[in-house]
Amino acid sequence: MIRRRRETYVGPWLPEPLVGAAEGTEEAVLRQELVSMAVLVVLETLSPLERAVFVLHEVFGYGHTETAVVLGRSPAAVRQLAHRAREHVRARRPRFEADPATQARVTEQFVRAATNGDWPALMELLAPEVTLWTDGGGKVAAAGLRPITGREKVVRALGGYARRGAALDIQFRPVNGTPSIVVFDGERPHVVIGLDLDLGLAPGRGPVRALYALTNPDKLGLVRR
Repeated sequence: MIRRRRETYVGPWLPEPLVGAAEGTEEAVLRQELVSMAVLVVLETLSPLERAVFVLHEVFGYGHTETAVVLGRSPAAVRQLAHRAREHVRARRPRFEADPATQARVTEQFVRAATNGDWPALMELLAPEVTLWTDGGGKVAAAGLRPITGREKVVRALGGYARRGAALDIQFRPVNGTPSIVVFDGERPHVVIGLDLDLGLAPGRGPVRALYALTNPDKLGLVRR
């Protein structure tokens, strides 16, 4: 049933935003990384069994034997699934991730460049192969029915958001454990935007390698001012 719903979903799919204050313990930081928008999108590319093993082990701390009992698989099979899932997630994650202060600084620079229409500054922040995911769920207009890849294409797509910027209230809040942008139109949440950074890129290649823009009102219902 879930697979059929996902197959009929209009446009890119993004998880519901978890808006709240970031915690500071090492365990909390790890948990926040595992529920980040970027990791949740990567998890959607795993098989159902790989995803279940990854979540049970990495998020809830289940051992392979416990996971095997829950899933009705042998411990050896669970270890193999866990290895494949970790390798897949590791391959899709940045080599050098940004600390919260750097994430917040780049996020603020991004908003300043986008709202001021400073396209050269915006281009400098984006990696050449940056990808923009826009989830409107078929309920509101989105930038495209597929993820948009490429710095120039992404900048053109962001122009639509920037043109409305003067009438919107832009706030910086942690979303899924990462400093993000929450934009309100009056009392109604308009869009939540998260940035996925990779600080290991070569000089001249901006740190923003992915943008996640969530406008589906069904998923923004719990976001409050």
